Amino acid sequence: MFFLDVLFYAFIIVVVIQLIYYGIIFGRLAAHKNQIPTSKNIGVSIIICAKNEAENLATNLPLFLDQDYPNFEVVLINDHSSDDTLEMMEGFKERHPNVKIVDVKPIEKFWGNKKYALTLGIKVASHEHLLFTDADCTPLSRQWIKEMASHFSEEKTLVIGYGAYKKKKGSLLNVMIRFETFMTAVQYFSYAKIGLPYMAVGRNLAYKKTQFFEANGFVNHMDIMSGDDDLFVNQVATKSNVALCISEDSFTESIPKKNLNAWMLQKHRHLGSAHFYKTKHKVLLALFYISQLLFWTLSIVLIIFLHQWHVVLGLVALRFIVQFINLGLGAKKLNETGLMYWLPLLEISLISFQFFIFIKNLTSKPQYWK
Repeated sequence: MFFLDVLFYAFIIVVVIQLIYYGIIFGRLAAHKNQIPTSKNIGVSIIICAKNEAENLATNLPLFLDQDYPNFEVVLINDHSSDDTLEMMEGFKERHPNVKIVDVKPIEKFWGNKKYALTLGIKVASHEHLLFTDADCTPLSRQWIKEMASHFSEEKTLVIGYGAYKKKKGSLLNVMIRFETFMTAVQYFSYAKIGLPYMAVGRNLAYKKTQFFEANGFVNHMDIMSGDDDLFVNQVATKSNVALCISEDSFTESIPKKNLNAWMLQKHRHLGSAHFYKTKHKVLLALFYISQLLFWTLSIVLIIFLHQWHVVLGLVALRFIVQFINLGLGAKKLNETGLMYWLPLLEISLISFQFFIFIKNLTSKPQYWK
């Protein structure tokens, strides 16, 4: 009985922690009001790094080049592709004068390093304002550049956007990938709202060229395969220099991985960079994950033994109500409301998946970005 009492009081503490996250921190995203974009007509360089992406470039580049924006260029970086990527880029350059090509040759020291390729592309960009995406991404409107660029100012030098994954009916893996992406976005948007920005995704990210060079680019983490987006943002983002762009016209959409192994390899690479975040960010992220794990474990144990079961059920219900309200409002802003129907199952699955990836990252690390 004493042991169950200890678990019960530990459960109360865990629920309080969860309510702080879902009710207060994530509530900031739920309450976020989108800024109406004002046309600034600043020059923008779109940076796209591609490795064996000929097919995706053929599909998506016309959409980037068709943006309703008066002053932009597209810098295409061919990172030593073995397919027709370079030929595809050259074909677009012949038809569009605002296309530049950087053909990256293999150098032993930086072989397979996306950050090296991106650095070369950034150096040749003509404009101060850089907008990053991937070759497999699609802008969801012709206003993408305008929406993202409208958030730049003298103070706001870094703009964080949302990179969604395309919905596929009948695929549980697709639902899981989209939920993980959604929850990651909820966290990085919400932490930025409380003055603790810690990451962004390179599928939809913008910052100033001078900021990149003032930070010595990717030098501080050049030897880490991942992190051209999140580690750079973790390094340079502050309470005052980050702007959030959360409007449907600013979203990009990518094709998700088609099998579990491919997705696991991708997350193995992405989550490996979290080890290098600032301590305060690692504490926030770890506390949220641990409190989630303990919430499910302790609630199940206490209910099985019927220990203070009426109080436990009441706290479980309270936590779920707050979670559904604020994640539901966040999902509406990010156009992911369909995920809410699966929330409890997806939460348990994601906790298990992240634990597996954490263990895997302790024993191995990826060598190349593709």
